[in-house]
Amino acid sequence: MMDGSAAKILIIEDEKVVQDIFRRLFRSTSYQLTFFDRGDVGCLEFEKNPSFDLVITDLMLPGLSGMDVLKRIRSLSAETPVIMVTAYASVDSAVEAMKYGAFDYISKPFNNDEVLMVVNKALDRLRLVEENRSLRKALNKKYGFENIIGHSTAMQEVFDLIHQAAPSNATILLRGESGTGKELVARAIHHNSARKNRSFVTINAGAIPEQLLESHLFGHIKGSFTGALTDKKGMFEIADGGTLFLDEIGNISMELQAKMLRVIQEKEIMAVGATHYNKIDVRLICATNADLEKMVSENKFREDLYYRLNVIEIRLPPLRERMGDLPLLVDHFLRKFEAANQKKIEVVEPSFMEILELYAWPGNIRELENLIERVVVLSRDGTIDKGLLPPNFIKKAQGENVFVPSLDFSMSLPQQVQALERALIQKALKAAEGVQKHAAELLGLKTTTLNEMLKRHKMR
Repeated sequence: MMDGSAAKILIIEDEKVVQDIFRRLFRSTSYQLTFFDRGDVGCLEFEKNPSFDLVITDLMLPGLSGMDVLKRIRSLSAETPVIMVTAYASVDSAVEAMKYGAFDYISKPFNNDEVLMVVNKALDRLRLVEENRSLRKALNKKYGFENIIGHSTAMQEVFDLIHQAAPSNATILLRGESGTGKELVARAIHHNSARKNRSFVTINAGAIPEQLLESHLFGHIKGSFTGALTDKKGMFEIADGGTLFLDEIGNISMELQAKMLRVIQEKEIMAVGATHYNKIDVRLICATNADLEKMVSENKFREDLYYRLNVIEIRLPPLRERMGDLPLLVDHFLRKFEAANQKKIEVVEPSFMEILELYAWPGNIRELENLIERVVVLSRDGTIDKGLLPPNFIKKAQGENVFVPSLDFSMSLPQQVQALERALIQKALKAAEGVQKHAAELLGLKTTTLNEMLKRHKMR
C-alpha cells in the first residue's frame, strides 16, 4: 500500500444489495474494490494475490463460512486486517471473531460513518505496521554486520566473535582505541540478537560528571538530592528488555563499580534515594580503551567486576594494524558522502591513496570518515586527489614515514643501517598484513628485491 487512497480491498459478500452499498460508500475514494460472493473463492483469490491491504467478509457465506475465511486469511497473512460483517450480530460471535484475529466487527444494517471509520482505522494500522517494518529493515541494514567493513585477518576474527556472541545474552567487553567503531559493533550485536525489537540505550561514562552518573544509570526519586524535582528513570530501566551500551567503563568510580556488580549478579537496581530494588532484564555491552588489567593491579578497578564484564572480549584493531582494509573503507565512505552531498566521484587519484597509506591514523575509522566527508564536499570535478587534503595532514603522513632510530653506540653504522632496514620491512609487512607484493609497493621495491632482503635478514 503506497498510501491510504491506493488501498486494495477484498470484499467477500453474497448479497448483491450489500455489495452495492459498499460501492456507494467508497465511491468518493480511489480504493480498489474486488468482490466475491463465496468464501472459498475469495480465499483462493487471496492466496493467488496476497497483496490486498484489507479484507471485509460476511459471517454467513456459501462455500466457506466467514469465520473460516478469517482463520484462512490470518494463516496466510498475519498483518492483513480482516473486518467481519453480519446481520446476525451477537456478543458471542464478536468475541469469537476477535479471538481469531479479526480487526473489528460491524453489523447490518450499516451505519455508513461507522463503516468508513473502521476501514480507515484498519488501513491506518496497516500503514503503521508497514512503516515499522521499513524502519526495522533500515535499522538492520544500517547496523548489520555487513556495515562493519573489513576483509583483513584481524577483522575476520572480530566478525567470528560477534556472530557467535550476538544471539546470546552474555555480557560483552569491547576493547579498542577511540574511533575504532565500538558503538557500531555494539549496535550490530543488538540488532542481530533476540532483543533487536527492544531498546538499545547508550551512555558514555566519560562524558557525565561522576556525581551525576549514578542517577543517569539507576534513576532517582523526587527529593533524593538538590535538583531532583521529580522521579526519573535511569538508563537501565529505560533499556529493560533490551541492551545497554556503556562506553568508557574504566571511568566509573569504585563505589559505582560495586553497584554495577550487583546489577550484573542479581539483575536488579536501586534508584538514588530509593529503599528497595527493582528487577531488570538488560543485556550489557561495555567498552573501553583503558588498560583494565593495569587498573585492577593498581586497585583502581574491581577485579570481580572485571571478570563479570569480560565474559566475551572483542578487541577492535586500530586502523594502522589493518591497512589492507583502507581501500574498502575509503570506497564505503565515498559512497556514503556521495549520496549525502548529491555528488558523483569518478576518479580517486593514486597519489591520494598513497598519502592515506603513509598516515598513522591516531583517530582511526572516525578520523578517516571525517576526512573522506571533507574531500567529497570540496571536490569540484568528481576527482579526489591529494590537493584536497589538509597541508598539515600531508606533512604528518610524510613525516611519519621517516623512521629515525635512537642512536646505539654499541652498534656500528652498518649494523644500525641493517637494524633500520629490518624495522622498515617489519613495518611494511605489518601494514600489508604479510602480503609481500603489497609490502614491496609500500617500500618502493620490486617483489624480488624484498624477497632477497627477507632472506638476508632471515625473516619469514
